[in-house]
Amino acid sequence: MFSGIFDLPWWGYVLITLALTHVTIASVTIFLHRHQAHRALELSALPSHFFRFWLWLTTGMVTKEWAAIHRKHHAKVETVDDPHSPQFYGIRRVLWTGVLLYVKEARNTETLERYGHGTPDDWLERKIYTPYHKLGIVLLLVIDLVIFGAWPGVLIWLAQVLWIPFWAAGVINGLGHYFGYRNFASADASTNIFPLGIFIGGEELHNNHHAFATSARLSSKWYEVDIGWVYICVLASMGLARVKKVAPRPRLVTARPLIDMDTLQAVIANRYDVLAKYLKSLRQLAAEECDRLKIEAKDGRMMKRLLGEDGAVLPVSQKERLADLFARSDSLRQFYAMRAELEVLWARSAVSHEQLVKQLQDWIARAEQSGIRQLEEFSLRLRSYAV
Repeated sequence: MFSGIFDLPWWGYVLITLALTHVTIASVTIFLHRHQAHRALELSALPSHFFRFWLWLTTGMVTKEWAAIHRKHHAKVETVDDPHSPQFYGIRRVLWTGVLLYVKEARNTETLERYGHGTPDDWLERKIYTPYHKLGIVLLLVIDLVIFGAWPGVLIWLAQVLWIPFWAAGVINGLGHYFGYRNFASADASTNIFPLGIFIGGEELHNNHHAFATSARLSSKWYEVDIGWVYICVLASMGLARVKKVAPRPRLVTARPLIDMDTLQAVIANRYDVLAKYLKSLRQLAAEECDRLKIEAKDGRMMKRLLGEDGAVLPVSQKERLADLFARSDSLRQFYAMRAELEVLWARSAVSHEQLVKQLQDWIARAEQSGIRQLEEFSLRLRSYAV
């Protein structure tokens, strides 16, 4: 067995491995995800070419394939056409063999043609990175062997090659649509896996991303950390990147006495925050009603969870449980029904802005006259949103 250029203690090899794989994670989240797939930022030639080279060397992924598959995921999320939804394929399959789903979709020429537009198409991409996309990881093995020696080099190489298939294709695509917390009631099952987005470059904040897909910043709450955003800010300060869009921060002003076009636009612009706050108020009412009706704590927790789900996709048995609850609580029935009416304001339709303003005026008026404290307080918040 031959030794490499560097002879390190075991913990030195661990630190080197974590550092190298973190560069790969940063390349995926900054270049492939936020820059290429969603155009949330622009990158100058230097970081752009570095990220492309590093991804070719460490993953063998093709930029066009990755961007196309991810865009299709957003377009077809949680449906049979979603390339890697655990709601359809099951969490075990996506978590442990998600990379195979990626490879399968990468062979779908229709996906590449429809969703792969705007990705690099220069000489390097056409002559090297795409046709010889596996050559990079072979070259990486040689480099690791030369630098670190036989066994350390092989182990470091394996970690580098397997890092993205597991953490990105498995954990983010799997757990990111199955387990965690939600800041926003986006129309999918996306979750934030963990508030400290450091280990996977900020991709841990997956629900935030699905709510605002074109945002270059994935963090939303004060306690959330998006290390990818930190790197983007550093690049921007050096003139190597330009942020194009970030998620809007809810801005509240003194409650308006008059509901007008500005109020409507503010509500629509902050629709995910509006819906999140609405669901929070709904759960508060549910807790009070469950206590009043003397519903057991276990059943009460289930009811609060069901109230936050889309009733159209619930199984018949769960719909029946909600119907039984609504028969016993007219307040919950009304609160739950008015959620759908509120969502109409930002749904695609042929209704004019003037009609939507009237619908918002009517909704707030009924909420304020409902006699339900949570609805009255929420209507006051709606009057306070500003663009």
